[in-house]
Amino acid sequence: MPKTKKINKLPLYWKCQIIGWGTVSLFWLYIALVRDHFSITEALTNYVFDVSICIGLTHAYRIISLKWGWERLRITELVKRVIPSILILSVLFMLLMNIKMSAYIYMLNGNNTFYESLLLWNPVLITGIRHMSIWVLGYHAYKFYVREIDTAKRNAKLSVIAKQAQLDNLSKQLNPHFLFNSLNTIKALTLENPKIARRAIDLLSDLLRWSLYEKEHDTITIAEELALVKDYVELEQLRFEERLKVTIDVDDSIKSITIPTLSIQLLVENAIKHGIDQQLDGGTVEISVRTDIYHLIIVVKNPGKISKKEHEGLGLKNLQERLLLQYEGNAHLEIRTVTECSVAVILKIPIDKK
Repeated sequence: MPKTKKINKLPLYWKCQIIGWGTVSLFWLYIALVRDHFSITEALTNYVFDVSICIGLTHAYRIISLKWGWERLRITELVKRVIPSILILSVLFMLLMNIKMSAYIYMLNGNNTFYESLLLWNPVLITGIRHMSIWVLGYHAYKFYVREIDTAKRNAKLSVIAKQAQLDNLSKQLNPHFLFNSLNTIKALTLENPKIARRAIDLLSDLLRWSLYEKEHDTITIAEELALVKDYVELEQLRFEERLKVTIDVDDSIKSITIPTLSIQLLVENAIKHGIDQQLDGGTVEISVRTDIYHLIIVVKNPGKISKKEHEGLGLKNLQERLLLQYEGNAHLEIRTVTECSVAVILKIPIDKK
């Protein structure tokens, strides 16, 4: 029973190695017994060496492939490495088989043909090419299959997260509290300034319509995102009045770059909730978007101090998970103290060169 448990705990790779090469080497075991008239002991010893040589060579290839990241290469780049590797593995296979047989003949007959037969090019090379080709191609085909499965799973999870983000955003950005405040503001404006009240209703209607019907994609251009942010800010300014000011610094040349949907809006919402709303005199939310060589850097700055609630906010956590899935760990979100009375959230994402 303990031995069975150990075998069952072997990784799939080693199970395939042992079973695969063990099965292939059975043919060579048969030849050793029937054609070459080896004794049982000699044939089994030869069998163990055959299996060990094949596993050793292919496992060495796997180590090199993993170390140099060949599994992540495109097909054309991978082929340039696979073909020479197969030839090298085949030559090594032939040399090791020659060494094994020469050592056996030397020990058996005691003649001096050991060194002469080491570099003998024989049909074993063809056998090596055939078997190494099958193994290497099978190995990379399996790796490609696993990578495609992982990508499909990641895309499926990203889709679920994006849909959840839509629901989270609707409940967080346009939650009952927000709607209650907005409707109260509109109610007061209907008597004081009907024109502004109508504008507030239009803004609220646009935000609701966009949140419910127009968020079909995981990404949005900076220009489109900023248009949404401006509507959101304008509606909030009706509530905060002079307490809320917003500045936007974005170069027109980068407005066509795509970013995760609602990323800037969520950062602005976070700045208003944890910054402006907590200050008696309000303050200014500063939005800037710039680029370096490879990244887009979004900075949203607001008055206040970093709070535990800000770190634990569901919106930022949701955005961080979306970034992790969408950019595979290459995007970063950081909350940083700028001065004693100001905080900045910095979002850094890779620029899509396409």
